[in-house]
Order: sequence, then C-alpha cells, then structure tokens
Amino acid sequence: MNIFLTHSYFYQLDPKQWINKTPYPPLATITALAHLEQNGYHPNFYDPALDANTTICEAEMTLAQPELVIIYEDGFNYLTKMCLTNMRYACFELIKKAKSLGAKVIVSSSDATDHWEMYHEYGADIIIHGEGEHTLLESIQAVEQQKDLFLVAGISLLREGKAQKNAPRTNERDLDIFPQANWNVIDIEAYREIWKQGKFPFTLNISTTRGCPFKCNWCAKPIYGNRYNSRSPERVVEELAHLNEKYGVQHFWITDDIFGLKPGWVTAFNQLIQEQNLKINYKIQSRADLLMQNKTIDELAASGLEEVWVGAESGSQKILDAMDKGITLQQIDTSTKLLQKHGVRVAYFLQFGYLGETKEDIALTLKMVEENNPDDIGISVSYPLPGTKFYEKVKSQLGSKENWEDSDDLDLMFEGSFSPDYYRALQRFVHHKFRLKQGWQRLSGKRKYISWRYTMLIPYNWMKAQMLKSKLR
Repeated sequence: MNIFLTHSYFYQLDPKQWINKTPYPPLATITALAHLEQNGYHPNFYDPALDANTTICEAEMTLAQPELVIIYEDGFNYLTKMCLTNMRYACFELIKKAKSLGAKVIVSSSDATDHWEMYHEYGADIIIHGEGEHTLLESIQAVEQQKDLFLVAGISLLREGKAQKNAPRTNERDLDIFPQANWNVIDIEAYREIWKQGKFPFTLNISTTRGCPFKCNWCAKPIYGNRYNSRSPERVVEELAHLNEKYGVQHFWITDDIFGLKPGWVTAFNQLIQEQNLKINYKIQSRADLLMQNKTIDELAASGLEEVWVGAESGSQKILDAMDKGITLQQIDTSTKLLQKHGVRVAYFLQFGYLGETKEDIALTLKMVEENNPDDIGISVSYPLPGTKFYEKVKSQLGSKENWEDSDDLDLMFEGSFSPDYYRALQRFVHHKFRLKQGWQRLSGKRKYISWRYTMLIPYNWMKAQMLKSKLR
C-alpha cells in the first residue's frame, strides 16, 4: 500500500514550548515506523514538529498521493497526554486533507483515545486505543487485504455511520520485540539548531519503560496504562551508544513515567555503561519513595544521572493523601538531600488548585520549596483528564472548555478554591521568587552551575514577586 505516516504535534503552536527551545523528535512515531518497516511496510514519513502549521505536511501528503494516512502521536511525550486543543485542530486539518485525497485515515493519540467519537465525526476511519504498534500493523493488513476490521482488537471505527469500539488489546510485555526507533528519518541537525537558540545542551529523548503502576488519581494513562514493562538494559544502552556515536549526543531525556523501578535494572544498566565507557548525562522522572537508598543513587549517579524530576506536587500532606500520591513529605525531603549529596540535581513538579486546597496548604508548599531547596521547579494547576478519578469528581463542573489550548494556558476549568486569575498569579509569583533565590545563591557561590543570568535578573525577579504578592492576599 501507499502509506503516509506523520503526527500533529507542532511545537510552534505551543508558544511556551517554542520559547523554551527544547523540542524533541516524535519518539513513539518513529518507533511505530520502525515496527512497520520490520514487517515489510515502508511508509512515506514526514515530521512536522518544527513547522509553523500544517501547510508543508499537507503538501507532502498531496505529493505522496497515499491510500492510507496514519497520524501517530508521540505517546512518550507528556505534552501529548495533555490533549492540547491547538494540536487537536491541527490533526483535524490533516484528516480533512487526507480525506480530500481519497485516503483512509488511522489516528493514534491520547486525545483521540479520550475523544474518539469526535475524531470519527471529523473523518478518522480508525482510532487506535492504547499501545499502538501491534494494532497499527493488524489494521493496515486488514485494510490492505479487505478483511473485517471488527476483528482487530484495540480500535474503534465507523459502521453504518456510527462509531463503535472493538474489544481492547492486551499490551505487549516483551518490549525488546520492538525495534529501535528509526532515527534516520529525523533531521537531527534541525532540532540541534533550535536547541542552540536556547539555554540547554542539545538533548534527545529515549524510553526504557512503558506505563506506571502507581495510582495518583489525577494522572491519565491513555496509551500505556496502569502497568510497568521494561526494555532490557542491553537494548537501552545499545540505543544510547548509537545516538552518542552517530550524532554526538551526550545528553538524554529518559521519558519514562517512572525510571528504573524493576529490581536489578539500574545495577545492570550502570554495569553496561561502565563496560562500554559510555560518557553520557541524562535526566529522569521518579518518585521520592523510590529514591531513598544510597546504593541506588550511587549507581544512578555513576551511570550519568544529572537531574531527577520528582512529583512533589504539594507541601501539604493532606493534599498528597487526597491525590492518592502514596508518598510523604519526609520522603520528599530525604530523597532530595540524598540526591543532591550525590551531585544529582533535583527538580519538583508542583501542582496548585487541587480540590480542597486552602491558602494554608499553598503556604506549606512554598515552605517546602524554601526549606528543601530544589534545583528547579515546574508549576501547573490541577488539570482534569478523562479516565481519571479526579476527572470524575469535577466533570459536572466543566463547561465548554475541557482542554487547554497550549501548555501555558493554566486555566482552572472547574470550581477551585480560588479564581483562575489567582492561580495564574500564584504560578508566576512562585517562579519569580524561586529565580530570585537562585540568583542570590549563584552570586554567593552556593550554586555554581546556575547561570549568571539569574544574578542579572535579581532586581527584575524581586520586583515581579512583590507585584504578584499583592494579588495573592
């Protein structure tokens, strides 16, 4: 078949991410491409991630004159899990173009999983629900051989004008059966040039696991689910070595929801890194309760770990318990100190606006940041995603707007304790106060790796923090 494979995450349609200058290639998309190639299919591929809009992608699609168009999102990128409406409408434009060319359309994404009936209304013939590689291959084979698509597990489709969902598919447990992502189709230098315009070293993204077994009640898992399967350390190190040797990449973002949870995995990973004398640095996401052992942190640091993003969320134990986080404030504090002792930077995800949060709870979060002294923070407000317990609690309060337009939207879409404007001011206040502290620490020599830029911005951050503080009283 003549197949055209693409995705619809356009960094320029998310101003916050475009300003950050840290775009990542569509990892899940090029992994699915490699899986198709391994099974005898060779789609035309186009990566529109750095484009301003859908125009070039539509032109490439027209040039290919495909029988089948696949819009396959990067399920390893947390930004796609947020189901931003700017990207949804871009996908609709691509679907419209594909249908005008007479092609069938397959879509795989978090948003299409959550709003599958809407995507069918806009013309998608097949929506993939959950992990996509096996389902995509079987769907293509069924279309090509004109078999009954209702025999394909893990999809929804139209029958007699009505969208219907087939039986679910079991996720693959042996991730090593999937080939390494096809990095050859990515214009690595184009991504590198964007990173050069920012303040961070060029970084590529890889994945070592799929899914998360923990049950924070606001966290959605539309693609990989509430499970945890790992690639072998051998396959992961093989990919890292390949990217390091071929493209000269030394910095990596390991996209796993939880890194290194499988017993013995980190030990084996570190041994392979040492045996191959692979000099890399990487950052991960993890949980405070999993980072409490010196041996584990020793091995992580030895293998090149430079930064951990921890889901601290709140400085109020009441709020953490309400979220079903399963961690304590003491674990957050202890793990932070242990990691920093080993030379690993610690960054906190913070979340404001959860149900029942008071100004006292907010003050406790500010106190936690002040006392624990993390190296970086990322702030959001509680965001109801379909399929979560949190969503079920607030869905009756949601109006016409159920998704953010972009990742800097920060609209509190349910009835929180305070107004959306309050939380926007709070987010900016905490950031300015944090950067102000970092500037003073850099000036005093306590944080040498922090850019001198923060010392230059001390007056600005102080002024902005004072202005915003008045709005929070």
